[in-house]
Amino acid sequence: MSWLTPLRRIVVGSPAGAALLYVVTMIALIWAGAAAVADLAAKREQLSDASAQLAQFAGRKRPGSTAAGAVATPGGSVFVEGRTVTIAGAALVQRLTEAVAKAGGNVLSTQVDLPAARANTSVISVVANCELEQPALQQLLYDLEAGLPFLFVDQLHVQQSLAEATGGAGRLRVLVTVSGQWQGQM
Repeated sequence: MSWLTPLRRIVVGSPAGAALLYVVTMIALIWAGAAAVADLAAKREQLSDASAQLAQFAGRKRPGSTAAGAVATPGGSVFVEGRTVTIAGAALVQRLTEAVAKAGGNVLSTQVDLPAARANTSVISVVANCELEQPALQQLLYDLEAGLPFLFVDQLHVQQSLAEATGGAGRLRVLVTVSGQWQGQM
């Protein structure tokens, strides 16, 4: 109680000291309350951003949806479509080429690996060599694996171009192997 004695003298001894202590206490309480409210607002904004990103990743929120609470389901088949395995391979090349173009890149070459005529598997693979900017690589991979038909990135080799390695603004050279399941003749 020894440290309270000088404080008690100030508060009890002078009305100005008591008023000053009251004002300081009120300012401290208001500051603590404002800091708590600001922290809650920041946490709420973070939660809103995380929820929006999760909804986008889950595919529930599509641009241009008609109703605010409507769940948009993409159309199409989960399988690579085509009457023949050759047509299905061409459709897979077209899907990959469109995804690279959408990401702002360009396809340099493609190679289709079709299943053998008597093979038990009906997996079609495409190896593509393309160029694109680094930020577009994540967009490309997401577009390939999140859309329809179900596609899987089997291999991914990324190499920076010579201009970027020497300090210039270059593009990435990407060698990607994408595969999808062909259902066969329908």
